[in-house]
Amino acid sequence: MSEILISQDEFEQFRALMRRVAGVDLSPQKKSLVSGRLGRRLRALGLGSFGEYYRIVSGGKDPHEYERMVDLLTTHETYFFREPRHFDYLSDAVLPQLSRGSRPLRVWSAASSSGEEAYSLAMVLADRVGADAHWEVFASDISREVVEKARAGVYAMNRIDGIPPDYLRRFCLRGVGSREGTLQVDPALRRRVRFDQVNLNEALVGVGEFDVVFLRNVLIYFDLPTKRRIVERVARQLRPGGWLFIGHSESLNGLDLALRQERPTVYRRS
Repeated sequence: MSEILISQDEFEQFRALMRRVAGVDLSPQKKSLVSGRLGRRLRALGLGSFGEYYRIVSGGKDPHEYERMVDLLTTHETYFFREPRHFDYLSDAVLPQLSRGSRPLRVWSAASSSGEEAYSLAMVLADRVGADAHWEVFASDISREVVEKARAGVYAMNRIDGIPPDYLRRFCLRGVGSREGTLQVDPALRRRVRFDQVNLNEALVGVGEFDVVFLRNVLIYFDLPTKRRIVERVARQLRPGGWLFIGHSESLNGLDLALRQERPTVYRRS
């Protein structure tokens, strides 16, 4: 089958759909990305145009294909201990201030993608709070497929460079036999991380309250009104005095929020 080109009108249809269902603002520069990623699905389904594919995913005819489309058009690039200064600050400044009461200490990786951030947080908590202490990491992503992969906790060896050597020894297992060339997060640590599918552009039902939320490297994909709604929604899940971390390339400037800035990209609820 020859390559099918996406028209500008078709691209605008997918832009509007992603903005409506996920709050993601695909820039005009993403046209080739949309064409390339969705073109694979056209070939797999034997479709002749992007318009045909749009009618399938937008009309509710195939919920599974709709999820595949969302998966393909949301970015899942991440790695262990990305932006390491955040993990240092969490370890050295934030965790010593959090109460060790009867309730569990809860940390949320709110755009966890394939799980590296969530497991990085779990390693820090196991190290600084204690492997047997009362804490948990909740990790979420809009993509069901990527959440399932994250639960397994299996990663290629070339993706683990950011893990400190001591953590690598204590919390990770090297694959053998058919899994040679991979690493798996230790089962005891994986049990402390709960993954679920969550769309930050919708009401956050049942996620609970948190002492710390990492909402990093996802706000850059939203326009200002959507970003405001998402941050307000997430901030409401913070316990009083709770901490919010955003990505180093992101900013909350121009948003009137009940948060005070502690340092660049780190905020605290009053």
